[in-house]
Amino acid sequence: MSLAGVLIAAFLCTGSETSFAHSGTADEQEACTPDVFRLCSAQIPSETRIVACLNKNMAKLSPACRAVMRGDKPKASKKR
Repeated sequence: MSLAGVLIAAFLCTGSETSFAHSGTADEQEACTPDVFRLCSAQIPSETRIVACLNKNMAKLSPACRAVMRGDKPKASKKR
């Protein structure tokens, strides 16, 4: 995933009226929004600085956000 979804969530939560196209799903955005605010709030609204901050703090990210940042794809559930 590009980090656009993560960043959009951060911008939306700060009330920015800037319009963005995003490629992240709602689940991906939800996974990283708490980490953006917890670890990188001083970097909002700079997309470049948020991405750098999340990468710098990879070990401190929640497991869900870390998976998003690494581009891990969720495993498909098996239907019987």
